[in-house]
Amino acid sequence: MTATPRTPPEELRADCARCFGLCCVTLPFTRSSDFALTKPAGRPCVNLAADHRCTIHSRLAGSGFTGCTVYECLGAGQKLSQHTFGGRDWRADPDLVPLMTAAYPRMRHLHELLWHLHHAAALPGAEPVRARVTAAIATLDDLTHQDADTLLAADLPTLHESAAELLRTASDLTRRRHASRPRDHHRGDLTGRALRRADLRAADLRGALLLGADLTGADLNHADLLGADLRGAVLDGADLSAALFLTQPQLNAARGDTATRIPDDLARPSHWT
Repeated sequence: MTATPRTPPEELRADCARCFGLCCVTLPFTRSSDFALTKPAGRPCVNLAADHRCTIHSRLAGSGFTGCTVYECLGAGQKLSQHTFGGRDWRADPDLVPLMTAAYPRMRHLHELLWHLHHAAALPGAEPVRARVTAAIATLDDLTHQDADTLLAADLPTLHESAAELLRTASDLTRRRHASRPRDHHRGDLTGRALRRADLRAADLRGALLLGADLTGADLNHADLLGADLRGAVLDGADLSAALFLTQPQLNAARGDTATRIPDDLARPSHWT
C-alpha cells in the first residue's frame, strides 16, 4: 500500500522550548478521568515551573493528567509566544494573560485547519481543488502571522466552513479512487464496536465515535478520519499508513502496538506496546 503524501511544515509541529507554556495557562481543566484538578482558563497549572516546563511531565498519566499526554498544539503555542506576542513572557507581563487566553484557541484552530489543508493539497486525487486548497492555505497562514487584535477579529466560523468544504471535496475525490462504494460512517456511533480486521478502506469516518472500538488488524487506508474520536480505540496491527487527515492527538488517545502502521510524519506514541 502506497502511503498518501503528507507535507505539513515544521511550524505546524509543537516546539515547547519556544513556547511560554501557553496550553498550561490558557486552557481550562475540569477534574475528571483526564485531569486531576479543575482550573479556569487563564490560570497557570500548579505543575508549571518557572521555566515553563511541566514538573510532572514524566509521570503525567500516573498523576491523573492523561488529558495532557494526548494533547498537541500543532505549533500554535510557539507561534503566539514568539510571533504574535514578540517573545513577551506572560510571567514578566501578567497583563498579557487575558489576551493570550483569548488568542490561543483561535490560533490552535487555524493551525489544525492548516495541517489538514496541507495534507489535502498533497492528495493525488485532489487535483480539481488543489488551487483552491493552496489559496486557502495562503489566507489562513497570513492570518496566523497577524497581530492579536486581527486574529481575534477574524471570522473564524466562515473560514472554518470554507476550509471544511475543501477538505470534504478532497476526501471524496481521493476515496473514490480507492473504493467504488466506500462505507459511510460519517458521525456514526461506533463506540466499543468489534471491528477486528474490518475492511474500512476509503471509509468515511469523519466525526465518528470510535471510543474503545476494537480495530485490531483493521485496514484504514484512505479512510477519512477527520475529527474521529479514537480515545481508547485498539489499533493493534491496524494499517493507518495511508489514512486521511489523521493527527498526532488521535494516535496519542488510542492504543496500538509495534505492528500498527502509521503515516511517516506522525510519531508512534510512547505508551503503545
